[in-house]
Amino acid sequence: MWCVPHPFEAGQTLVLLDTEGLGDIDKGDSKNDGWIFCLAVLLSSTLVYNSRGTIDNDTIQKLHYITEISEQIKIRSAEAGEEGDEDSQFVRFFPLFVWVVRDFTLSLEIDGNEVTEDEYLDFALQLKKGVNKKTSDYNLPRECIRSYFPSRKCFVFPSPASPDNMRRLENLQERDIVQGFLETTGRFCEYIFDKSPVKTLKGGHRVTGKLLGQLAQIYVETLSSGKVPCLDNAVVALANLENKAAVQEAFKVYKSGMEKVKNNFPVSVTDFTSEHQKFSKLATSEFMKCSFKDDKGDYLKQLVQDIDMCYVVLMEENEMASKRKCKGLLKDLFSEMNKRLQNGEYSQCGGHQIYCRDRDVIIAQYRREPNKGVKAEAVLNEILNEKEAQGKSILHADEKLTANDRKIQEEKEKTALLEQKRKEEKEKHIESERMLEVEQERRQDRMKQKEEKVKKEMEQQQEEIKRAVESKVKEQEALMNKGFKEKAELMEDEIKNLKKQQDEKSGWLKEYALPIVKTLAEALPALLEYRYMMKRLK
Repeated sequence: MWCVPHPFEAGQTLVLLDTEGLGDIDKGDSKNDGWIFCLAVLLSSTLVYNSRGTIDNDTIQKLHYITEISEQIKIRSAEAGEEGDEDSQFVRFFPLFVWVVRDFTLSLEIDGNEVTEDEYLDFALQLKKGVNKKTSDYNLPRECIRSYFPSRKCFVFPSPASPDNMRRLENLQERDIVQGFLETTGRFCEYIFDKSPVKTLKGGHRVTGKLLGQLAQIYVETLSSGKVPCLDNAVVALANLENKAAVQEAFKVYKSGMEKVKNNFPVSVTDFTSEHQKFSKLATSEFMKCSFKDDKGDYLKQLVQDIDMCYVVLMEENEMASKRKCKGLLKDLFSEMNKRLQNGEYSQCGGHQIYCRDRDVIIAQYRREPNKGVKAEAVLNEILNEKEAQGKSILHADEKLTANDRKIQEEKEKTALLEQKRKEEKEKHIESERMLEVEQERRQDRMKQKEEKVKKEMEQQQEEIKRAVESKVKEQEALMNKGFKEKAELMEDEIKNLKKQQDEKSGWLKEYALPIVKTLAEALPALLEYRYMMKRLK
């Protein structure tokens, strides 16, 4: 296997998987070639088959593996049922087919007329008319190639060097290579670079290097167990692996972002929820980018739960940081006042007025201090309630005040404490309102991203079917032109079936998928929201 960066497409890697040659009598197992061919078809986006000399009937008959492929590859699992004739579906998922002819010595001519390489291949794959077994055996591999592969291309390579130089081919300089060989090599590479598509799974999800390794492992294990590889089963298995990883990677995005916020605790509810919203959105985007086939939304739900649980923990840590900071700040601010209390300065006549003046100055100073966090009013209310008995003691000990003065002052103190309690409740209310607002925005963002994901996946599936229809229509026209009217008419059912699937996918997207996505997106955070809000409002 060779991996090189794509010369023209940034972020893409060209992977060349070189299989061992077919037809080796030393292998001792006739099934081996079939498995190799099957794996090559399943793993590649462009299948390059090379032979030597010419494309004649013997060469094509050696490709008998292709006639067995319907028994070696299944598209849908047995549980899912059949989606029409599976043979007609292969063209949706099979790779491009490139036939390379090495050491080609003939002229590219048919009946004395010069032809292109592709016309040469097309001529070699022409069907014979007739219904006897010999004709059927002749036609079968040709029909399979024409029917299964969405695109066919041919390149004929002359011998790269003279017979004498062939013995030391690996040591030759480029100037010693036959010019025609170099020219064909250039055209071949250009075609691969330009036309070879990104490998995708059934449904259109792009295959990464990691996925390719997992895909190869799944298929090899399936073949080794004696079972038939199934595209649907492989996609489900890969989706489970990839979606678990997508949840982890997406959660890392959220957690690493919020760790930076944590370093600045305590922060205001506005700053905290804004950062929470921002990194939730980024995490959802990361999940959508890496995940696929999360049809029931279980993995998205898991991500939301992980984020919300982390959010609750961070909220509590932010509250604790706010409490510590506010208590420390009030302790420092009240330190001088506590000294005066110990020195008896508030026990003298008129001391209560001085006590109230000093306390109010401290409260005003405390409120001017920035970055106290979400518990500023709650901590102040707690401290003032703790000092209520202290204030009453000073009030009743102040000989300057009459009984009526004390009564009036007590009412003022009660009113002040009630006002502080209202400020604490307002602080909680603002926090709760902001949290609900952010949760609503998060739901809307998830719904929007999920809708876009579903649309994209549906468009990819429709594109698969569109390519298959175009390939079938092209093949149907070729059959009609060559006088195979019966076969062309039979292909009409395959085309109709594919078009029906295309219409059904489009209808399902509009009628069912997007409404389900909307309901799902709205419902996902409901339970955690309820639990969290009940906790906050107690």
